[in-house]
Amino acid sequence: MSLALRVEELAKHYVLKSETVRALRGVSFDVPEGDYVAIMGPSGSGKSTLLNLLGCLDQPTSGNFFLRDVSIAQLNDNQRSEVRAAHIGFVFQSYNLIPQLTVVENIEVPLYYQGNLAPDQRSYCKQLAEMVGLGDRLRHRPTQLSGGQQQRVAIARSLANNPYFILADEPTGNLDSATTHDILSLFESLNEQGKTIVIVTHEDEVASRVKRVIRLRDGEIDSDTRN
Repeated sequence: MSLALRVEELAKHYVLKSETVRALRGVSFDVPEGDYVAIMGPSGSGKSTLLNLLGCLDQPTSGNFFLRDVSIAQLNDNQRSEVRAAHIGFVFQSYNLIPQLTVVENIEVPLYYQGNLAPDQRSYCKQLAEMVGLGDRLRHRPTQLSGGQQQRVAIARSLANNPYFILADEPTGNLDSATTHDILSLFESLNEQGKTIVIVTHEDEVASRVKRVIRLRDGEIDSDTRN
């Protein structure tokens, strides 16, 4: 089975004054293509640090991280930015939409970063909006949408660059229970279509609906179980 990502003895240390904080202490795991994983743990467990490393937003102190067969750990900032733009789809708790842009323009943003926006790609972004149930809202701006609709835009945007995997940071944290159910159903549908999804969350409802839960504690993997 092909791997979407592989983490090998990944560690991240921060020096605060005279103290070294070991946020991650040699974490290792694989995520096969098509997996659906929740990363959980209490405050201070290393979730946010791992999120930043998986998203190519930071560089580890030691260890390695592979996206498919590409080694990431030793890349410089510009190289990580290129990998991030080309191969990772992000979904954030606060949506991170650009208020001046319409729904379809927000979905197109990752392609602008790559310098790619051919007519067929613009058409593809409209198809993504339709896929997440916003085909009738293409010209609406974020302020004209509900929280759930904004998150649907964010999910469609995460698919625009056909990423190796979707990395979602507390994607239901700002949503009510009914909207949370709808968003999780959308993630499940995407996963059934073969998309690899990694969600960093503290919500038990999310954990109950994924295929696999990795729990962190004190910078180490406390458990790794399949539902």
